[in-house]
Amino acid sequence: MGTRRTACVAVAALTVVAAAAGCGKSSSSTGGSSGGSLSGKTVELITGVKSDPFYITMTCAAQQEAQKQGVKFKADGSAQWDVSLQRPIIDSVAATQPAALLISPVDTDALTPDIQQMQGAGTKVVLVDTSVTDNSVGVSRISSDNEAGGKTAADALAKEMGDKGSAIVISVKPGVSTTDARIKGFNDQMKAAHPGITLLPVQYDNDDPAKATSIVQSTIAAHPDLGGVFADNVNTAEGVAAGVTQAGKKGQIKISAFDAGPQQVDDLKNGTVQVLIAQDPASIGRQGVDQAVAAIQGKSVQATIGTDLVAITSQNLNDPSVSKYFYKESC
Repeated sequence: MGTRRTACVAVAALTVVAAAAGCGKSSSSTGGSSGGSLSGKTVELITGVKSDPFYITMTCAAQQEAQKQGVKFKADGSAQWDVSLQRPIIDSVAATQPAALLISPVDTDALTPDIQQMQGAGTKVVLVDTSVTDNSVGVSRISSDNEAGGKTAADALAKEMGDKGSAIVISVKPGVSTTDARIKGFNDQMKAAHPGITLLPVQYDNDDPAKATSIVQSTIAAHPDLGGVFADNVNTAEGVAAGVTQAGKKGQIKISAFDAGPQQVDDLKNGTVQVLIAQDPASIGRQGVDQAVAAIQGKSVQATIGTDLVAITSQNLNDPSVSKYFYKESC
């Protein structure tokens, strides 16, 4: 998907509209020199979790786009969603002074000083997927409309539950921009449109599938009327599906999940999961590189770009216009 650098855009998803707020701005406002040459320039990507299919898909697309644009490309990511693991990677990359950095920060605030230091030294920063609270960080921010995705997940789950029973959100940890927005969208929509469903307190699994499995099993034991679970990322969704299956509740407890990794798609096909809210990580990666290259060249960049969200069910998963959103495990 190409990037329009001279105007605001709104990307219309199949089921969710992700608004791309903000028009082009000059990259000179965030430090670094402007110049047209890309010779020898390097764009680096730091993902949230290196092994996550969402980030693998993003990395593959970013690598292809970097080759197309004629810049060098490197990518890395931590083994777990953890500030203490991502910070050393940021500092290591900073020492090489790349022309641009694409990064998915694992916390909205804790890593801001590290990223600001790179930005101040002249590296053009593009925030991909997750972001930070400080709006001075980054020449561009590229992400799904996660709050809207949470609302869609709520409506889909409520329908599957027959608008009754208890539901729980299981997430990564507080302080992650994307998942915080998904929780807000989900809870707000449930309260506003589905009063017959009782929302249990949000629980967090630290992005550990085994922990998500344990949470589901203990919740089932404590709440016999549990009718639905919203799992808001890849690893959580995998753990939730395993927990429901192990409890002998497959098909009885409905699951609405974010993302579309290979295991999640399998869980959808076999009836463990009822709906997946797929993002477009490939587009995020491509557009991230495009914005980084524009910034390196001193051209106008888009401050904010929204990308597609698609609700996938057993009814539409074989449609090529939908299956193209399935994530990869390797390039």
